[in-house]
Amino acid sequence: MVSLAAAETNSGRLHASEWSDAVDLYHRGDYEASAARASAAIDGGTWNSDWSQLLIRNHLATGKYEQAVEVYETAERRYTDDLPLRLLAAEAYRSAGQSERANIVTEQIFELLRRAPGRYTGSENLVAAGRYFASRGEDARKILELFYDRVRRADPNYSDVHVATAELALAKHDYAVAAESLARAAELDPGDPQIAYLTARAWSPSDAKRADAALRRALDLNPRHVPSLLMQANEWIDRERYDQAEESLDRVEQVNPRQPLLWAYRAVLAHLRGDADAEAEMRDKALATWKDNPEVDYVIGRELSRKYRFAEGAAAQRRALKFDPTHTEARFQLAQDLLRLGDDEKGWKLAEQVSQEDAYNVVAYNLMTLHDELETYTILRRGNLLVRMQAQEASVYGEEVLDLLEEASEVLCAKYDVTPDGPVVVEIFPRQQDFAIRTFGLPGGDGFLGVCFGRVITANSPQSQGQNPSNWKSVLWHEFCHAVTLEKTNNRMPRWLSEGISVYEERQRDPVWGQRMTPTFRRMLLGEDLVPISRLSGAFLEPKTPAHLQLAYYQSSLAVEHLIERYGMPALQRILVDLGVGMPINETLERHTGSLKTLDEEYTVFVRQRAQAFGEQLDWTDEGLPERGDVAVWEAWLEKHPNNYWGLRGKATALLEERQFEKAETVLERIRELLSHDVAPEGTLEDLAALAREIGDVDRELELLKELADARADGFQDLIRLMELEAEREQWDAVAGHAEKALALNPLLPDAHRFAARAAAETDAAERAVRPLQVLATMDPVDPAGVHFQLAEALTAAGDRDGAKRQVLMALEEAPRYRRAQQLLLELTSEKK
Repeated sequence: MVSLAAAETNSGRLHASEWSDAVDLYHRGDYEASAARASAAIDGGTWNSDWSQLLIRNHLATGKYEQAVEVYETAERRYTDDLPLRLLAAEAYRSAGQSERANIVTEQIFELLRRAPGRYTGSENLVAAGRYFASRGEDARKILELFYDRVRRADPNYSDVHVATAELALAKHDYAVAAESLARAAELDPGDPQIAYLTARAWSPSDAKRADAALRRALDLNPRHVPSLLMQANEWIDRERYDQAEESLDRVEQVNPRQPLLWAYRAVLAHLRGDADAEAEMRDKALATWKDNPEVDYVIGRELSRKYRFAEGAAAQRRALKFDPTHTEARFQLAQDLLRLGDDEKGWKLAEQVSQEDAYNVVAYNLMTLHDELETYTILRRGNLLVRMQAQEASVYGEEVLDLLEEASEVLCAKYDVTPDGPVVVEIFPRQQDFAIRTFGLPGGDGFLGVCFGRVITANSPQSQGQNPSNWKSVLWHEFCHAVTLEKTNNRMPRWLSEGISVYEERQRDPVWGQRMTPTFRRMLLGEDLVPISRLSGAFLEPKTPAHLQLAYYQSSLAVEHLIERYGMPALQRILVDLGVGMPINETLERHTGSLKTLDEEYTVFVRQRAQAFGEQLDWTDEGLPERGDVAVWEAWLEKHPNNYWGLRGKATALLEERQFEKAETVLERIRELLSHDVAPEGTLEDLAALAREIGDVDRELELLKELADARADGFQDLIRLMELEAEREQWDAVAGHAEKALALNPLLPDAHRFAARAAAETDAAERAVRPLQVLATMDPVDPAGVHFQLAEALTAAGDRDGAKRQVLMALEEAPRYRRAQQLLLELTSEKK
């Protein structure tokens, strides 16, 4: 739509106030009143196509597609060479089910531009031409250069060029450019709900709060804005709040009962309910007017894939591509679906085609760049397991990965009665950015350690996690459990149940894996943050803070624990079977546990009892708790609350800040006496260990660090410190034990291998030094000659004299005058003779 300023100059009979009022009514969603104003202006003989365009837009917004066509056909006789009018007409014809007429109109646009390009140099025409070529899939950079950039230079305050630029960027997944363009558009035209809606789309992949705020603004400006209502329904579906999604769709229907995506989303909801007949009926309604509309099946498939129904999603994309083989979004979504289904050959081929044909598609470019990197990875196979790893990492701990996955397969497949229908593929990435691109298509995804799509698992390697990595074994066990339960349910399970079972099974495999109660979790669960089972999935999709997201995982594991303790493992098995045939989660929960209301009540009691049992000797009141204060402030508060956890922690912190270490230790020991399991990061035990190190009490520090190492699945830096202290005391067996734990956390950092090798050498178990020294030799050591020599000695002790000779020669290659290496080579050579 042209700007108000442009409309004023187009005709002397077009009064600014009349136009402004009509546009304002359209923006506010009073389409009927806006249409009436436009009709009156047209009937009054106004010689200007803007009113016809406005009337068409109002008819399209309310589903009056045939009337929109009539308006165009009348206007076209008067405005025979109007580019924006024809562009709008193509949409009207398609919506009315007249695809052939739409194609004729678009061909006419091309002919108009070809015959008289000089006629279409105004801002409105250049933007319309750019949108036309974008709809044909032309090169985005050329569209920017030939059309939009020209308008921005000549008329920087023309808001629609910024909107069109954002539309193009969104189509190519360039969200940063879209957000920047829309910010400028919003400055120029703050009352347009479409700009706010597009802004919500631009922020959605990276900033949920900003996206939600933009969407709320769009609906504040126009509560009947259909694109925003559809996006709102989409968000509710993602959050598994299906009743709210239906409410949003009902609001769409009140505005435009013929909107195809209204029925497409209802088809998705029917699918998620397991109602195949209703799904087919809804899809038929979505295609009732525009029978070959590819967007319908594209949206259905995209939403099903977001629910991990990749096979169903891929089938929908194939239907979309039958309607329009050039539909880029459908083709790329199909490529991603195939990759997540493990069909690499077809998936990568299709992704490559999209990337070659659409060089500005950011996600396709990222994915194909990663594909080149993946080609260099090592592939490890064992049974139905296939692991892709960077070559050096595979040489270090690839066999351990296979061992763990094989154990997980044996234990979890038997427990859940699952036989995977094909190989399980695990890809481990040494760079977080590569993991994010493979998993999400774009950089980001901070906080995710691994993701399971079914029989395809992606994971960050310890190398990507810095100095304090998570336990890679617990991560892979967690993700493999997803593979098992998703296979069991045909990828039809809610987020909370999938995550809950995986965290629960982590703890079953090793009590220090998974999540446990902490003081923070206790406070949240006994406060207002306990979420009932019936709404647990939403806790993952709309967490208030990162702590709330972590709590969602823990709560879900408690929900699974409660189901098993209260109703038994067979009940959980039957729930999974029901989900696999398409039964909704609430229905199967009621079928096997009774009413959902009762289940929520029982679960709430179970969780609160678990929380109350944690540190039950402590006072956990936080009413009136000082936010900060010196020692005197905390002592005054503790007089009335002598065993209060938060007060004692506050006093300990204040004493440490004042370097009153002895008194701080007394307070921390008092907390430990009342709460022996506070092993969380920055918890009491960690503070006591840090305090012991500060005052030089090595014996005490050792004792506390050992307790932490036994109680936590991570804590790499604690283990490094333990190895240092035990090495100083020449407690080599202890060093070897700590090195083993450290290598389970991160097999790629040299320190642990160095300590393991030294411990083996110092205990006359040189053969145990072979493996850590072999790994060190691949890690670009500071003293390569020394490492090769030590490895030669270890191999000699282990009886591998040929291997020892190779290593000693490598040592001498690095340092030809290395006396000890020369002597060992002589010994190896003379003995061989």
